Amino acid sequence: MTDADPAAAGQPAETDLRGLFGQSSAAFAALAGPTHVVETANLAFRGMLGEQRDPTGVALADLVPELAGQSLDRVYRTGEASTDRDVRVVLGTGPSAREAFFDFTFEPRRDAGGDVTGTHVIGVETTQVKHAQQLMAEHRGLLEQIARQAPLAEVLDGMARCIESLAPQEVLVSVLLADPDGRHLRHGAAPSLPDFYNQAIDGIATGEGVGSCGTAAHRRQPVIVTDIATDPFWADFRDLAGQAGLAACWSTPILARDGGLLGTFAMYHRTPRVAQDVDLALARVFAGTAALAIERHHIEQAKAAAEARATAAHDELAAAVRAERELRAEAEQRAAVAAELTAQMRAAAATQAAKPHPERCQLGGARGCTAPAELKVADSWGDPAWGCSAHVEEAILNVRSVFIASEELGGLAAYLNR
Repeated sequence: MTDADPAAAGQPAETDLRGLFGQSSAAFAALAGPTHVVETANLAFRGMLGEQRDPTGVALADLVPELAGQSLDRVYRTGEASTDRDVRVVLGTGPSAREAFFDFTFEPRRDAGGDVTGTHVIGVETTQVKHAQQLMAEHRGLLEQIARQAPLAEVLDGMARCIESLAPQEVLVSVLLADPDGRHLRHGAAPSLPDFYNQAIDGIATGEGVGSCGTAAHRRQPVIVTDIATDPFWADFRDLAGQAGLAACWSTPILARDGGLLGTFAMYHRTPRVAQDVDLALARVFAGTAALAIERHHIEQAKAAAEARATAAHDELAAAVRAERELRAEAEQRAAVAAELTAQMRAAAATQAAKPHPERCQLGGARGCTAPAELKVADSWGDPAWGCSAHVEEAILNVRSVFIASEELGGLAAYLNR
């Protein structure tokens, strides 16, 4: 096998391919030889690499290591085309590096004699489709959790882990919840951040320049800090972030439907990083999902509190009704006893009226009583006394052993044989 000769009869076909893919959004490159050296590449292929230098003359393995190997080698060796789908490729380097997915088609290049001299690579990026599929599946799961009223902590923790698995590069997610007054932020979920860091920021104030989250909560707008080490918003938390190994933080406010602050959603990175479109899309989607979960939680809390108040009010009303019934029964009983006592006193007064008795009441105590004596009473010891109707009734009601005396039975006998 020999490399393609520019003067060979195959040149018009190569020219046609370059013309076809020159301005295409599909990435195209013509590779030569068994080491797959780039001979030519369209703008989309160069853009895919994100490199400033010209890729021609460089082996594909040095440009995109993920593409070098079995598929290309097999196409070059057998002359049979091959397609690889959803190939994961890391494009670019440093803070601008990103994860991408492509469907690649590899076709043999042949010279005029039909011998394979290299390969054509055609790549169509499927990153957005791949991420959308993953996102939809995970998002559906979170919505199902919210619908079945799973605990808020469980939903937020699951959401954080979901984002950490979907993000193109390593990311650590944190959700902070706003106090009712909106002036402080409390820990909600942060499964991958160290405990000492979560404890330190639990309760931070909302305000301009208070880290990424405090500022985002204050502004009600996303705050993107690409380098914590130099950003003034992190002046008070820079050492803490350094201890936790955090170098970038993008925070998005979580807002209720009425615009009220519910919390913040933050994405931390180990190295300084510029936010990509996919990162911002994830933040928007999941900030909205977090808002749904938090509002649902607030509704359930308010519902539970209202039910508790209703139950307490019902119990208080029931207790008041019982007490009123008991008081009414007691009053009725007292009225019946009083009526019976009044009747007994009247009967006794009529019986005792003809008996010899002192002129004045003897039951007035130290202050005395000038009312006429009408009834004779006695106690369990048989000691009798005469008194007015008011003092007699008072004595009978308040002194358990006092009763209306029977003159015929001498008082004590009447008590003992009652």
